[in-house]
Amino acid sequence: MAKQQGPTKISVEGIYHDKENKINMELSTSLEENIKNLDILFKDCVDVVKREVDISKQIPFRVLGVYIDGMINRELLDHFFLSRIIDYKNLNGSIFESDKTPTQIIMEHFSATFDIKEVDKMDDIVRSILSGDSAIFVDDSKKALVIATRGWPNRGVGEPATENVVRGARDGFTESVRFNTVLIRRRIRDTKLKVKSLSYGIRSRTDVAVMYMEDIAKPELIDEVMERLDKYEVDAIFDSGYIEQLIEESWKSPFPQTQATERPDKVASSLLEGKVAIVVDNSPFVIIVPTTLNAFFQASEDYYQRWQIMSFTRVLRYLVSFLSFTLPGFYIALLNFQAGMIPTPFAIAIAAARAGITFPSVLEILVMELTFELFREAGIRIPGAIGHVIGLVGGIVIGQAAVEARIISPMIIIIVAFTAICTFAIPDYNLTSAFRLIRFFFIIASALFGLYGFLLAMLFVLAHLSSLESFRVPYLAPYCASDRNEFKDLKDTILRFPTFMQVTRPIFAKENQRIRIRLKEDRLDQDLEPGTENGNNNNSNKRGE
Repeated sequence: MAKQQGPTKISVEGIYHDKENKINMELSTSLEENIKNLDILFKDCVDVVKREVDISKQIPFRVLGVYIDGMINRELLDHFFLSRIIDYKNLNGSIFESDKTPTQIIMEHFSATFDIKEVDKMDDIVRSILSGDSAIFVDDSKKALVIATRGWPNRGVGEPATENVVRGARDGFTESVRFNTVLIRRRIRDTKLKVKSLSYGIRSRTDVAVMYMEDIAKPELIDEVMERLDKYEVDAIFDSGYIEQLIEESWKSPFPQTQATERPDKVASSLLEGKVAIVVDNSPFVIIVPTTLNAFFQASEDYYQRWQIMSFTRVLRYLVSFLSFTLPGFYIALLNFQAGMIPTPFAIAIAAARAGITFPSVLEILVMELTFELFREAGIRIPGAIGHVIGLVGGIVIGQAAVEARIISPMIIIIVAFTAICTFAIPDYNLTSAFRLIRFFFIIASALFGLYGFLLAMLFVLAHLSSLESFRVPYLAPYCASDRNEFKDLKDTILRFPTFMQVTRPIFAKENQRIRIRLKEDRLDQDLEPGTENGNNNNSNKRGE
C-alpha cells in the first residue's frame, strides 16, 4: 500500500482558524466586538453586505444583518424579516420588557418564517453565511440567528443529458444538493428514507448527503460508507467524481466500482434494493454503492416497457459490449496469425482491399482508433451542435481520404466504426470508458501472440473482474454469488423476467426485507401471475350472463 509522505495535515491553521480551518473566534455579547471580528474575517470581501439597524427608539436594541450579495433570496429576507422590523420600529418598548433573551424576542416578534434558528458558534454562523443564509447578530446576546434565505443562481430541473429514455421520467438531477434530495424523496414517500448530511472539504465545505432506506439497507454497509467518507482530509470537493475516486475499492482498475447517474428514478429504485446514495452539492451526478457489472447494463427504461423487448435489448447490450473491446483485437489475431480460419471468399476480399497498402494492419487499426478517440474528445469540447458536426464530417472526410490514398483499408474503417457504434449502445458512460481502454490491451496482445494472446487477454480480464469488489459485494454478482439469494437475482440479468416474477430484492438488502412483491391478504387464493384463473372465470361468467 502507498504510504503518505511528508506532512499529514493540510496547512490551513492561522491566527483566527484552527488546523481544521474552523474559526476559533468566540461569539461576543458586544455587537461592536462581533462587527470587529466580522470585518477581520471578511476583509477585502466586497460581496459581503452588513447592515446595522436600531429596532426600538425608546430602548437600545441593535441588530446587525450579514449576508453575501447574490447568494440570498432578497425578497424572502425583505418580506419575512426587514419589513417586520420597520413595522415594529416605532412601537413602544413593551415587547422588550420580558424575561426572554434578545434572540428569542427577535424570533417571536420580528420573524415571519419557520426556518430560523439560534447559533452560538462563530464558525457555524460564518459557514451559514457562506452557504447563502443570512445571519442576525443581536446586541447583548450570546447567540446569533441564522435565517434560511438561500437563493443563489442555479440550473433548473431538466432532462438528463447522458441517460435519455423513450419512456420514463424526464427530470434529472441538478447542481443543488437540496433539489436532488427532493427529487428522490418525491419518489419515496416513506419516513424510513433517511438523509445524513455532512460537510466535505476543509476549504470548500461541500454539502454531501448520504441517503438510504433504514429498514432495507444493511447497517454494515452504511457504516462502511460513512467510514470511507471520513478517511481523508480533502482541500476541496467540486464534483461527485472526487468522492467516487476516494471511496472505491481498487484504484488501479479501469472498471468503475461505483455507479453515477443523473436519473432520480434510478437512485430511488436502487435505494429500495438496499443500496446507498451519495448526493454531492455542485454535481448533477449521484453516486450509488455498492454496484456490480450487471448494474451497468440496466437502464431505467428496462422496467417501464414489456419484458420481451427489454430482454432482447439486454442480450443485445451484452453482445455489443463484448464486441466493443474484442472485435479489433480478434480481427488482428485472425488476419496476422490464423488467416486459415477466415473463409476463402472473405479472405480474398480482404486481400484485394489491402492491395497497395504498405502499413501493417496493427498500425492501421491503432491509428484509426486513436483518430476516432480524437474526434470523440473534440466533439465533447466544441460547444453545441458544431461538435457533433465536426465529429461526423471529420470522420467521413478523413476516412474516405485515407482509403483513397491507400493508407487505410476499407475493412479497418468498418471495424473501427462498428466498434464505436457498439460503445454508444452501452447505457453507462463510465463502463464505456473502461471498455475503450482495454480495447487497446486486446489489440496489443493479439498483435504479439495472435489468437493465444487474445485468449490470454480475455482470461486476464475475467480474472480481474472476479477479483473486484464494491463495498464487500462481488463485482460479478449475481453470476458468481447467485446462491446467496437462491438464484433469484438471475431474473434481472441478461434476461429481464416479468415484473411479477421479480419477487425478491437483490443481495444488497437485509435478509428480512428481501420480499418486495406479494399478494394482498384478501387475494391470497389467487396466483401471483397477472390474469389469474379466478379472474378469467369471473369474466367468463359475466360474459355468459
